[in-house]
Amino acid sequence: MAKIKMTTPLVEMDGDEMTRILWKLIKENLLEPYIDLNTEYYDLGLEYRNETNDQVTVDAANATKKYGVAVKCATITPNAARMTEYDLKEMWKSPNGTIRAILDGTVFRAPIKVKGIEPYVRTWKKPITIARHAYGDVYRASEMKIPGPGKAELVYTAEDGTETRELIHNFTGEGIIQGMHNINASIESFARSCFNYALDTKQDLWFASKDTISKKYDHTFKDVFQELFDTEYKDKFEQAGITYFYTLIDDAVARVMKSEGGYIWACKNYDGDVMSDMVSSAFGSLAMMTSVLVSPDGYYEYEAAHGTVQRHYYKHLKGEETSTNSVATIFAWTGALRKRGELDDNAELMAFADKLEKATIDTIEAGEMTKDLALITSLENPTVLNSEDFIKAIAKRL
Repeated sequence: MAKIKMTTPLVEMDGDEMTRILWKLIKENLLEPYIDLNTEYYDLGLEYRNETNDQVTVDAANATKKYGVAVKCATITPNAARMTEYDLKEMWKSPNGTIRAILDGTVFRAPIKVKGIEPYVRTWKKPITIARHAYGDVYRASEMKIPGPGKAELVYTAEDGTETRELIHNFTGEGIIQGMHNINASIESFARSCFNYALDTKQDLWFASKDTISKKYDHTFKDVFQELFDTEYKDKFEQAGITYFYTLIDDAVARVMKSEGGYIWACKNYDGDVMSDMVSSAFGSLAMMTSVLVSPDGYYEYEAAHGTVQRHYYKHLKGEETSTNSVATIFAWTGALRKRGELDDNAELMAFADKLEKATIDTIEAGEMTKDLALITSLENPTVLNSEDFIKAIAKRL
């Protein structure tokens, strides 16, 4: 058959460990037989990030600005153990954090619903979309180990040289400090993205932080959201029949567990990281959640919401069989291909993305699935497939 043509390249960011294995299988079995795949490739595997002093991550983010759409494989954010394992020059920062800082915007994560995979929270009837702020906080923090007694301060030096100081702590022994930041322009674009997404999808919007404790940092988020809503979005929300409200993060968690879903829950960066994993896992599996970074400048980066599946990778290296769920990685590709098709007015590419998603869901609903889903499905006698056979089962339906 004639392959579907792509006029503009897609930025392709390869990743690490088991997801890198799945990435190759998905391309070979589900994409390349049907699409004349046009990508600008960047290897974000930890070895190459180390070799390039992480310049490849910056280059990939800038390429996304150039072409508008990217698809990213899961990557390792190194810790001390990874430093030794991969013989790293330094403990490189989260590639997602670097990319999000360059592109700005908001990460929207929503569970992929399939028949036979019921949420663990019995009240949940509709998907819950997590809107995660994609800039700053602990992902761009500066940290320091305190070796002994002394005074730690926050110091702001204005352009005219005047200084403002806040005491962090008078240390009497060893300790640690961390300096986080955010910028109002990014908080505004986060709020605007959330309000627009709520209007587009006709869903209520919640925003939650901890302004009672963090009276300046978190309170600024609350104030920016409220001011934007009151001045620009209140009437639009009323006309659309949807609501916006703010609550404390702990209250939001309690409400979420008793709700039926069907809304957008906006969170600061770290809260969104944690809560999106909680929501996706409670809906069935971490591998059953879409994730897209939407920049206010019109850039889109699609990825799986989970990590590199390290445990399965070590089994794979020993030659043992794995049954790794590739659904979120497949949906990262379909999301990126659909958006590329939308921006390029390529109906064939958009239709292909729809068909691949349908083939993936139909495969699971027919009882063919990976082990993580087989353990929780309500379908009788599911067929457990290994990593490669699951992708091939989808290919057969496709």
